[in-house]
Amino acid sequence: MAAEGLRVLFCGINPGLMSAATGHHFARPGNRFWPVLHRSGFTPRQLRPDEEQELLAHGLGITNVVARASARADELSPEEYAEGGRLLAEKVARLRPRWLAVVGVTAYRAAFADRTAKVGPQERTIGGARVWVLPNPSGLNAHWTAASMAEEFARLREAAAGADGHGGAVSATTPSS
Repeated sequence: MAAEGLRVLFCGINPGLMSAATGHHFARPGNRFWPVLHRSGFTPRQLRPDEEQELLAHGLGITNVVARASARADELSPEEYAEGGRLLAEKVARLRPRWLAVVGVTAYRAAFADRTAKVGPQERTIGGARVWVLPNPSGLNAHWTAASMAEEFARLREAAAGADGHGGAVSATTPSS
């Protein structure tokens, strides 16, 4: 499903095997995306992966850099990331979200050839959208706690609310890990 004019389009790396099996983004039980999204104030309650369509009511969307499912993101090739970045830029230009939030600095660096990118707002725009790189909510990313991730997500929420004070969502391709 696609929608235009979103406040934030979240972009995972690629579907994990559980997400591919269920057809829902961030479906693996240990993934912290849904709890962090709620804890940061983007949603009034913690959504389940099978409730992802409710993001639309909050001006939020969800997609991936790479459509191919894998057990781990490190199974993706540099070519897949580059092609995924190109296709994502086209999608963003078409959907026109205000912010593109790439969930995972390594994926952002690989997809957009930006080796120096760090978590936080980026100088560049993609498809006309401002860009914010968020920490990867995978349970494998122990460097970031749920609390510190929620703080970073909340920084994005505050920046995205600047223009009109409210939000909305889309499920725009296959699910994220």
